[in-house]
Amino acid sequence: MQSFWQELQTQRWDDHRYYHHSRINQSLHFVSAISFMVAYVMLFTDPVAAALIAWLVAMVTRQSGHFFFEPKGYDEVNHATHEYKEDVKVGYNLRRKVVLHVIWAAVPLVLWLEPTFFGVFQPYAGTEEFIRHVGMVWLALGVAGLLFRMVQLFFLRGVQTGLVWATKIITDPFSDARLYYKAPLYLMRGELMDPMEEEEQRA
Repeated sequence: MQSFWQELQTQRWDDHRYYHHSRINQSLHFVSAISFMVAYVMLFTDPVAAALIAWLVAMVTRQSGHFFFEPKGYDEVNHATHEYKEDVKVGYNLRRKVVLHVIWAAVPLVLWLEPTFFGVFQPYAGTEEFIRHVGMVWLALGVAGLLFRMVQLFFLRGVQTGLVWATKIITDPFSDARLYYKAPLYLMRGELMDPMEEEEQRA
C-alpha cells in the first residue's frame, strides 16, 4: 500500500511539473476541477447530465489549457524537451488526447446519421432526447477511455501503475482544486507562468 501511495504521489508530481507551467492552464484546471466535482455529485441523480457537464465544461476547459496555453518548447525547469515529456507521459499525451477527442466530437454526428446508434437506442423523438442519447454515449466513452488506458498500462508498465493512474485520474479534480485555486489570483496579478519554485527546491 505504501508503494501504491508513493507512485500516486510521483505521478501527480510529474503531471504538475511537466504539464502545468501556464497560469492560464492552471486556472482552467481549477474551473475544470470544480466542474468535475459537480459532475461527480450529479452521477448519483442524473448520470447523463453529469456526462454532459464533464465533457462539455470540465474536459473542454481542461484540455484547452493543455493544447492552447501550455508551452511546447524546451522545459528549462525540468531540463526536458516537449518530445521527451510526450514519450514518458503515463496517461493520455497530446497525441492520444487528439484521438480521444476526435471520437468524442464524432459521437453527435454519428448519432444524427444513425439515430439508433447501431441498435443501442430507440430513435430519438426530439432535440432533448437526442442530447440525452449523446450524453449516454459520452458517459460510456469516458468510462471506456479510462479502462482502456488502465488495462494498456497493465501490459506496458505493470498492474500497479495502471491502477495508480486510474486512481489519479478519478481523484484529479480534488488534487487540482487544491493545487490551482490560487492560479486565477496570480493570473490577475500578471503572472503568466508558474516559476515552479517547488521544483527547484526538490532538484
